Amino acid sequence: MNSRNSRRKFLANAGVLFAAGVIGPSLRLPLAAASYLDDQTAPEYTVRIRASAVDIGNKHIVSAVTYNDQFPGPLLRFKEGQPVTVEIHNDTDTPEQLHWHGQFVSPDVDGAAEEGTPFVPAHGMLRITFTPRPAGFRFYHTHNRAGSDLHAGQYSGQVGPVYIEPKHNPGEYDREVFLVLKEFEPSFSQGGDMAQDFLTPATKVKDLESAGESSMKGLLAMGMPHGYDSAPSSSISSTMATPMLREAARIKTRGYLS
Repeated sequence: MNSRNSRRKFLANAGVLFAAGVIGPSLRLPLAAASYLDDQTAPEYTVRIRASAVDIGNKHIVSAVTYNDQFPGPLLRFKEGQPVTVEIHNDTDTPEQLHWHGQFVSPDVDGAAEEGTPFVPAHGMLRITFTPRPAGFRFYHTHNRAGSDLHAGQYSGQVGPVYIEPKHNPGEYDREVFLVLKEFEPSFSQGGDMAQDFLTPATKVKDLESAGESSMKGLLAMGMPHGYDSAPSSSISSTMATPMLREAARIKTRGYLS
């Protein structure tokens, strides 16, 4: 019998004994049972990752992976220094990472695979608890690499605003306006608007060029197309339109800006 079933059985038996008056109401639950109850408390926020229709203006509808069926994702409001629990559901066929942009959190919840954060499994769920800091306007977004897939990663609609209320000096304002600006439907460019070697330095640094070529060989070995990600400028054959994601300020109508 696994530990979860054992806890359930213990709690059920304890309830029966309490109802029968065998044990008194002052009996404290063992640590394991108390921990199990804590695990079942409702999270402050639930984020659900799945494909949905997004109206980007003038009745122009696009299909994108979003948070909670909307773009941007819902505003998550935290308090500086107060632990928060977030439940992340992944309804897609691809393992996901939800990254807390600009926050000082531990690698196990940061939402970056390169830092060692566990993936949210496809059609699975991950429940995390962390302490938000520092105060200010931040973002949460996917940390999956898109590569050449213009429907994946941050080319999708997976971004939402976070506001961490400061512990001290919250400021005075009449209202809050949170802005998230993003471009949809990116495309590849074969040039024409600018020279393809405009980033090539006048004098090449041999060590950097060798490192770039080595990185590209590694990507090619993994099946990535030539010309993306870590390609040095001398070997770029096409450029990628990157999604625009600008961190807009928290607007205070009395003239305060933070």
